[in-house]
Amino acid sequence: MEAARSYTLRELAEACDGEVVGDPHVLIRGVGTLQQAVAGDVTFLTNSLYRDLLRDTCASAVILGPEDRNATELPRIISANPYACYARVAQRLFPMPTALPGTHPSAVVDPTAQVSPTASIGPQATVGAGAVIGPAVVVGPGCVVGDRVVLDEGVRLYPRAVIYPDCRIGARSILHAGTVIGADGFGMARDATGWVKIPQVGRVVIGADVEIGANTTVDRGAIEDTVIEDGVKLDNQIQIAHNCRVGAHTVIAGCTGISGSTHIGRNCRIGGGVGMVGHLEICDGVTVSGFSLITKSITKPGVYTSSIPSQPHRVWMETLANLRALPQWVQKLKAIEQMLEKPKEE
Repeated sequence: MEAARSYTLRELAEACDGEVVGDPHVLIRGVGTLQQAVAGDVTFLTNSLYRDLLRDTCASAVILGPEDRNATELPRIISANPYACYARVAQRLFPMPTALPGTHPSAVVDPTAQVSPTASIGPQATVGAGAVIGPAVVVGPGCVVGDRVVLDEGVRLYPRAVIYPDCRIGARSILHAGTVIGADGFGMARDATGWVKIPQVGRVVIGADVEIGANTTVDRGAIEDTVIEDGVKLDNQIQIAHNCRVGAHTVIAGCTGISGSTHIGRNCRIGGGVGMVGHLEICDGVTVSGFSLITKSITKPGVYTSSIPSQPHRVWMETLANLRALPQWVQKLKAIEQMLEKPKEE
């Protein structure tokens, strides 16, 4: 993609408080990888394994860390965090598209809803009774905003996002296509007739600056609210069950499933495909590797992993057979330990 306008390297460096080395007036109109960048692009290096690619890049400028300051003669931005610097440079080159304020003629807005004059309501969107749509909110085509939902300033809903009644979305949060916020949690009670549905009367409360990926679901609380705190980033196709709480600035990768009443702390990093059973407490600063299964609460920060890498089928069947025999070997070892601990008879 080409940016809507060009920026000088100095202007882009201002976006991330970076230091310019070389020509500050070189014009940048796009971004690219070290291998695919062309003239007019800015690229970046964050991993020393790719330093050899820097020599042959066709980019007009590069973003580097202090340790690579002299690794090229190209004009460059030096930043203590080159990847975050690249993110802010790319934001300036490719800003969020603006939407014209107003309500599309095909949208259905309940007369009791409060819609800011600076908000944009897209084609065939629905806004329910008593909803509050704040300034500069964008409600995309086909979205459903339920009764009494509150969308704070600058919220952006991409097409066909659905927000059930009474939920709240904090300022500047982004919900991508197909996101469902506030569907009923999976609450059932068993009796002689079968499964009895338990009404889910809590809400979903989402903080400011949250981003939620496509087709991710966050269920409403059974009694208390499900809460996603400020700055949380959720990838695509994540399931967060009722009464969960996700702490501020935690990130969760795609296809992860969080069972009900699990509380995840602040500044955690959860890999893709992770499963968490219900009613757990995950403390602040925890990293969980992809495809791990978490069955117990975690009380100390650190990296946690629970997975078995793939093996050839025959090797796995042998491993499984050994695992099945493990309880017998444990009993034998215990018996040997008891024998060794017995005092020798005189």
